[in-house]
Amino acid sequence: MKPVRAAARAMLGAIFVVSGARIVLNPDSKVATAKRVTDKVGPMIEKLDPRLPSDARALVRLKAGSDVAAGLLLATGRFTRPAAAVLAAGLVPTTVAGHSFWTMPQPEREQHQIHFLKNLGLLGGLLLAAVDTQGKPGLKYRTTHAIGRSQRSVSHAVERSQRSARRAMRTARREAKIAALSATAARKLPG
Repeated sequence: MKPVRAAARAMLGAIFVVSGARIVLNPDSKVATAKRVTDKVGPMIEKLDPRLPSDARALVRLKAGSDVAAGLLLATGRFTRPAAAVLAAGLVPTTVAGHSFWTMPQPEREQHQIHFLKNLGLLGGLLLAAVDTQGKPGLKYRTTHAIGRSQRSVSHAVERSQRSARRAMRTARREAKIAALSATAARKLPG
């Protein structure tokens, strides 16, 4: 299964690397389209931190750069889950801004609907890649099972110590009885 995963990740990441590189080199080709989203997001970014870029051109270039970086990470099998999550998060505003087919007239509508559905397919693949543990247990599984194992281990240790304490008590009682019998027998002996 490893070669299939590697090939799928490379194919999935390739579109983001290629399109992201083109946009980094020529961000102006997407600025007008991106303004649908950046005009709404820009003021929120300025409120968060005025030093962050909030103009459409800078945000387009930043998003394209993150697509290239995350696409390369996904394609090369490094940090695949976070890379897929970054790409998925970036794909949503791109799809809404670039392919809002419901607002377009009929000749353009069909093409944008196809691109919208294609992006939904890419989003599905990215979501699968974001949760793929490559056949190994995920962090949640490992954590809950480690807690369960430690609880069972503590429980077994408590049971063992309780058994040991009961044995020690029985042994102490037996020895006390033997000592008491020995003392009584020694008193009864003449001498």
